[in-house]
Amino acid sequence: MRKFCFAAVLTAMFAAAAAAQVTPAPASTPPDDTPKYNIGATLFADYTYNQSPETKDADGNLVHNSSFNVTRAYINVTGNLNHWIAFRITPDVARETGSGTSLNGSQEFRLKFAYAQFNLDDWWTKGSWVRFGVQQTPYIDFNETAYRYRFQGSVFPERVGLLSGGDAGVTVHYNLPNNYGDIHGGFYNGENYFKSEVNNEKGLEIRGTVRPLPQGGPLWKGLRVSAFLVEDHYVENAKRERIIGTVLYEHPRVNFGIDVLRAKDRTSVTKAETDSKGWAFWVTPKFGKSGFEALIRHDNYTPNDKASSQKQKRDIDGIAYWFPKVGNKAVAVLLDRDSLKRTNVTPSVPNTTNYEVKMLVSF
Repeated sequence: MRKFCFAAVLTAMFAAAAAAQVTPAPASTPPDDTPKYNIGATLFADYTYNQSPETKDADGNLVHNSSFNVTRAYINVTGNLNHWIAFRITPDVARETGSGTSLNGSQEFRLKFAYAQFNLDDWWTKGSWVRFGVQQTPYIDFNETAYRYRFQGSVFPERVGLLSGGDAGVTVHYNLPNNYGDIHGGFYNGENYFKSEVNNEKGLEIRGTVRPLPQGGPLWKGLRVSAFLVEDHYVENAKRERIIGTVLYEHPRVNFGIDVLRAKDRTSVTKAETDSKGWAFWVTPKFGKSGFEALIRHDNYTPNDKASSQKQKRDIDGIAYWFPKVGNKAVAVLLDRDSLKRTNVTPSVPNTTNYEVKMLVSF
């Protein structure tokens, strides 16, 4: 019933917004219906030195592990058939870890995104649409419009395993008039893009964002406040819920974000429900127009509210250089320290500290 009510409210909001739109004037420029497609790519590569803990090699020697890695390699195929219908197909690289296969340890391509999009610009505000297929979930893709460091690591809710950046489903996006914010919501399988659906349960995911002062000049127009909800079930009567509040701020000299989350998980009616909570803060001050900027981030996560002494705290600090941008191309290099400390975790897991050189290439 709760999921149905959220869906009804979402539908009513979109219907009201559609009714409020004004039909374009007959003298407006006709839309371009020429079929187009674009091919781009995204690459994340790094060198990581594991300062702690030490590990043992095949001869039992204590060593600091180190490795060169390619953690992401996208090929993006995007385009439109006309001004109504667009599409995206994105395969992603992932390392095969299954035992008993000759491909164990190999890099494999898998499907990350594959969706069709029906643009609603003729009826709603510009940038409104409906999507069907394997696509971005409402929270993570939005958050990363301000947090540009996914090539260092994923955003807080994804990094602790509570969200995924993609899933199969149908969603609707609506831009509020005059740049006051947007609404993005829909129904997903709930198993994430790298797994198939396993039952009849579908997850409602919805994010609403308000930009309080869109005309407030450079100082205030970059402020956005968001609320995000996941209402889902692992199986019937076994809840999977996430509630996240987010503040993002973008400015020519600094970006920052704050996330506060609560989650409920009950994987089966035969098991107790687990409540988790956490918060995160990040800031990226920019050093003038030099292309250099700092990354400072802290994640604080309690995986079980009934055992509040159990904590996971991550600190990330680094210096990045962003090469001069041309069009939609982005190239950056980051030198950082990534430290994760776990307190009173059972079974005991050692703390880790990595020093990393990470690179982003996107076009």
